[in-house]
Amino acid sequence: MTTLTILIVAVFVVGYLCIALESLTKVNKAAIALLMCVFCWTLLMLGPGAYYPDIPDSGIIHHIAEVIEHHLGDAAGTLFFLMGAMTIVEIVDTNGGFNFVRDTLKTRSKRKLMWRVVFMTFFLSAILDNLTTSIVMIMVLRKLVQVREERLIYAALIVIAANSGGAFSPIGDVTTIMLWIKGVITTQGVITEIFIPSLVSMVIPAFILQFSLKGKFDKAQNLPKGEVTQFTKIQRDIIFWLGVGGLVFVPIFKTLTHLPPFMGILLVLGVLWTVTEIFHYNTAEDDTMAKRVSDIMTRIDLSTIMFFLGILMAVAVLQEVGVLTALGEGLNEAFAGNYYVINGIIGVLSSIVDNVPLVAGCMGMYPVAEAGPMMQDGIFWQLLAYCAGVGGSMLIIGSAAGVVVMGLEKITFGWYMKKITWTAFTGYLAGIFIYWIEKMLF
Repeated sequence: MTTLTILIVAVFVVGYLCIALESLTKVNKAAIALLMCVFCWTLLMLGPGAYYPDIPDSGIIHHIAEVIEHHLGDAAGTLFFLMGAMTIVEIVDTNGGFNFVRDTLKTRSKRKLMWRVVFMTFFLSAILDNLTTSIVMIMVLRKLVQVREERLIYAALIVIAANSGGAFSPIGDVTTIMLWIKGVITTQGVITEIFIPSLVSMVIPAFILQFSLKGKFDKAQNLPKGEVTQFTKIQRDIIFWLGVGGLVFVPIFKTLTHLPPFMGILLVLGVLWTVTEIFHYNTAEDDTMAKRVSDIMTRIDLSTIMFFLGILMAVAVLQEVGVLTALGEGLNEAFAGNYYVINGIIGVLSSIVDNVPLVAGCMGMYPVAEAGPMMQDGIFWQLLAYCAGVGGSMLIIGSAAGVVVMGLEKITFGWYMKKITWTAFTGYLAGIFIYWIEKMLF
């Protein structure tokens, strides 16, 4: 490893520590992520020849510009998807679309509500995706739990349930989509083999954390809320089904058109925007101006978007200088043949750095075999889908769902690590053990 590579890794580690200690430094994590991104790319530019030896000096600057644009394009696709999904959910929420979901979940028992929330999140994330589901459930949760200390517990469980639910579905998480598109896992294989381990990884943390929730909510908190819009019930239902149904349609749109997922999100947003504008035509002026999409979009948390951009682009530098690939090769040499340990460590790493480049690195390192653990639906690939998805729950910034919930509920890194990390890790290990039992018995 060159001195320059060591410096890049050091900048990443220091930046990561500053993000983790945000509650102490009082510096917004988005600012640190952006600085970390720029410093890492600047360091790479100090000695680019070491990383691109086949590119002549005269063309290396142009090549790096293309590399940055490539990574920025990948990041932009994720960010536009995120912004579109957040806007769609905000539109549905602002116009009362989630009222019947709130009424379905509502109960005075804190523990009953917890179990209803985690199971709905678990199954929704397999149908939508863990990111979108987390946004939807947080919006609903805000209508049901007013005490912030209690709501943080529910929010943390939403992150765990969303990541666990996304791991057993080919469209539930970015990493499972990657593995599914490459053909190393199949829909039937990942659902039948990973469903029970994923369920266990969600149930165990929920069982532990339920003891933090005691008693019942106050009656006042469970009184029917006043309507937030002048829309009729039929109009609210139309907005809900267009929004949530549209999110379900996004993976179908991708399959039919082969366009990136964010194009599907923009389609749904455009349709929903048009419909709400038509509905607002006959409403009172004050209500119309407050609920128009152009006004709603100003409420999107841009600091979360900037944080996500900084993290993705900083990790891209580690990918470019070969750190992630070297890490994967080192794991393979150290634990040759023990795919449970290798994937278990990859899952832990996915809670520290983004799981997408980790999985991408693994897909590049390990060829698909015709037989054995590396074949289609083999132990390695199924475990990779489980570990990369569920492992992200161990830290609040370990998954897209966690990052979004962190921004929406202002959860600190330290609180999550102290209260939630060990429970998520317990569920993670239990799921791997259940998968091992499945393979031993069947």
